[in-house]
Amino acid sequence: MDYYGFYTGKILDAYEYLGCHFTEDGAVFRTFAPAAVHISVIGEFNNWSEEPMHKVYDGNFWECTIPNVQQGMKYKYRIYRRDGMFIDHADPYGFRMELPPDSASITWRMNNYQWNDCQWMKKRSDCRKGALNIYEVHLGSWKKKAENAWYSYAEIAEPLISYVKENGYNYIELMPIAEHPCDNSWGYQQTGFYSPTARYGTPDELRFFIDYAHQNNVGVILDFVPVHFAVDGYALTEYDGTALYEYPHSDVGSNEWGSRNFNHSRGEVQSFLQSCACYWLKEFHFDGLRIDALSNMIYWQGNKQRGMNERAVGFIRHMNASLKAMDSSIMLIAEDSTAYEGVTRPADKGGLGFDYKWDMGWMNDTLSYFQTHPYDRKKDYHKLTFSMMYFGSENFLMPFSHDEVVHGKATILQKMHGQYEEKFPQARALYMYMYAHPGKKLNFMGNEIGQLREWDEKREQDWDIVKYPIHHSFSRYMKDLCMIYQNNPALYEWDYEKEGFEWIDCHQEDKCIYVFERRSKKQRILVIFNFSDKDQIYKLAVKDADCLELMIASDNEIYGGSGKYPAKTVLKLEEGGADVEVSAFTGFMYAIRQFSA
Repeated sequence: MDYYGFYTGKILDAYEYLGCHFTEDGAVFRTFAPAAVHISVIGEFNNWSEEPMHKVYDGNFWECTIPNVQQGMKYKYRIYRRDGMFIDHADPYGFRMELPPDSASITWRMNNYQWNDCQWMKKRSDCRKGALNIYEVHLGSWKKKAENAWYSYAEIAEPLISYVKENGYNYIELMPIAEHPCDNSWGYQQTGFYSPTARYGTPDELRFFIDYAHQNNVGVILDFVPVHFAVDGYALTEYDGTALYEYPHSDVGSNEWGSRNFNHSRGEVQSFLQSCACYWLKEFHFDGLRIDALSNMIYWQGNKQRGMNERAVGFIRHMNASLKAMDSSIMLIAEDSTAYEGVTRPADKGGLGFDYKWDMGWMNDTLSYFQTHPYDRKKDYHKLTFSMMYFGSENFLMPFSHDEVVHGKATILQKMHGQYEEKFPQARALYMYMYAHPGKKLNFMGNEIGQLREWDEKREQDWDIVKYPIHHSFSRYMKDLCMIYQNNPALYEWDYEKEGFEWIDCHQEDKCIYVFERRSKKQRILVIFNFSDKDQIYKLAVKDADCLELMIASDNEIYGGSGKYPAKTVLKLEEGGADVEVSAFTGFMYAIRQFSA
């Protein structure tokens, strides 16, 4: 290992040296604990008796080699502090851990798995010019074997990936799967940053899941948590008896989630985290990382008034640049609610180096708009035009994530104004607006079937709801909409080019009608929305077009609508214009045909 690089926060391979690694006749254990007085390895291989470690290099690293260590054996580091006390810690760089509430690390050979995804790995890209439709999943509650039994990574691979493909998604985003002690933290309070959670099986079963996805042309993104860690004493908290990974002062060391903030000012912590990011990408073939809670790295405690955390910003910029230099085809996605400039600007041009940024402003404005009474949408009309005023500032991704369907917020469908049956046409129109809007897409599991119950990590999704005709029709609509998105370049190719979007009419405040055009090199699509509760006639004008062919109408009978708009209906334009009937709460996509000279 490059020790200087480790101390200065420059390396991506610390896990190849630290942790437990097999040798010809046993295993070598290494850990970084500068303030420790004495450390021993205890485990199944020595009947949990102490095997002393010795200092190496500059005395801050500890090491020992133990014979007869086998795959799958439990172990911990017994770390003696300056006050004479000791704590048994899991290995910060351990590749596997016990199922909570147990907390030992487990020996694991990293290079046993034989990959079969070479074709995918050769052709994958960051999707900048392609369709990116992400299905966000919590593995423990998508489906369950029984009330309190999870499917393993391997068992869930075929049903989940088949479902994702059939429903028009081409990427899965897994909510955090590094080991965590508490189910209801959803994986965001971690103790084993290099250990895939034992809830769903072994590291190689996770590799199988990703391999199977790639063989089926589905990418997999990991929700990565480099901001904070769980307070459990067996993990990173005061690892060597001092604040090694965390800040020493509670005013910046503890946060709103009741966890410890990583001290991004320390090079050793930087190397730990960016090596961890590299580990998931390189050793598991994840196609990208979604960085959680970026605002809490940009600003102290996520509060702009407390000022910018320059060292954390420098860390994220260096990590992103290093990961992209390692493999330019990976995706780096920022969950960031701030107005910090340059999140998706390349790092060498002063930005943070992300490929995409979640558009939290679009999400909040859009859901707020659809929660209001249709009459009040007149005064809120420009909540839906505002996003295109700032859209060019970053490469945005449009998210309806897990955060929007919990804690009393109601599901996406339930957020729609009105009674039960009134919600469905509005939700169909909402999702067409989402998929027609520039930017890549993310939708949380259950949204696609019109889930009514808020997400609960202890229960699987309410799949039986699809047997009801109105939910079955909604599910079919979402599938068709996603397929149209994937198969029409005008909806994604020029997402971040000015030429890819044009408002045709965004001044129908009294009617709540919106019209815009999406373009690619070889295709034009016109989109019309009526978000009012009244059927209306709209006088449409389209430049350089002779006719419009209807691609999809959210009010189609097969989707539970009125049936006024059969697919493939051709609308002829006289001198570029026509009167169009637009039902209440309806969206339309038209392919623009027969361009005039």
